[in-house]
Amino acid sequence: MGKIERLITIIMILLKKEIVSTREFSQLFNVSKRTILRDMETLSLSNIPIYTVHGVNGGYGIMEEYKVDKRLLNTSDLENILIALGGLEQIFMSEEVELTIKKMEAMINPLAKQNSIHLSFYKWEGRSEISKILKSCQKSIAEHKLITFDYIDKNGLSTIRTVEPYQLHFSESSWYLKGFCLQRQGYRTFKLSRIDKLAIGEQSFHPREQALKHAHTSYQDPQITIKAIISPAIQDHFIERYGRESIEIDPAQRLLATIHVPQNTIGFQFLAGFGTNLTIVEPKSYAEEFRGYLLEMAEKYSS
Repeated sequence: MGKIERLITIIMILLKKEIVSTREFSQLFNVSKRTILRDMETLSLSNIPIYTVHGVNGGYGIMEEYKVDKRLLNTSDLENILIALGGLEQIFMSEEVELTIKKMEAMINPLAKQNSIHLSFYKWEGRSEISKILKSCQKSIAEHKLITFDYIDKNGLSTIRTVEPYQLHFSESSWYLKGFCLQRQGYRTFKLSRIDKLAIGEQSFHPREQALKHAHTSYQDPQITIKAIISPAIQDHFIERYGRESIEIDPAQRLLATIHVPQNTIGFQFLAGFGTNLTIVEPKSYAEEFRGYLLEMAEKYSS
């Protein structure tokens, strides 16, 4: 069962029952309690009024005012869920998600006002290729099958990896596979766009005891805090990513942003995307490193 279908099932169960424990959901879907916790957070972010009851007989429930005849959501509620699912559809790229959305649409009164909110996403051509790898990874995870693939690192070096796949992870605009690499004898995270010639083997594997712990651990590049003068033209980008509190007015009446960026070339690439609309002021050492990065870039276009 995919995540979207699981979320819909959770809603339907909570509409029928008063309180359902984390353990009950965990056993029903055969997932970890941490996964159920994240599901509840997702539903709450979608404005589903989930509440928590603590104690021996505790668990999760839906606010009584949200229920209609103990079983059904009203038209407005269903439309709100569809809006959330519409966004997830672009991320999950799954036929199952599309089918789930059609089921939800069939429950809405055709005379109801719809399309008050529209979500748009880039139609990247490469997503169809990633979708094939994604489905193969999903299949291998479900069947506990080893997978082998060519992996191309950021320097262009290609290696052949055999991996015990444990979890697919989506971050910002990219998909990642978390698993145990037999060549490196350790848990690794692989970017799907760097995977080529993926093949599912016949050999099965027994999940390792620490697999779930490592699968739920998010990897993040080392971060550094910087201060940068930004122009009003890019202020909205910083508000969306870092929040309004990240920006202040300096004594010269300029916009000063305090943000965290990866302390490597990934951070440089991100900052360079703002062009002349951004100037790093602190720390000085990072500003010098960034200047060197830009000079190296400029040299490639020097005559």
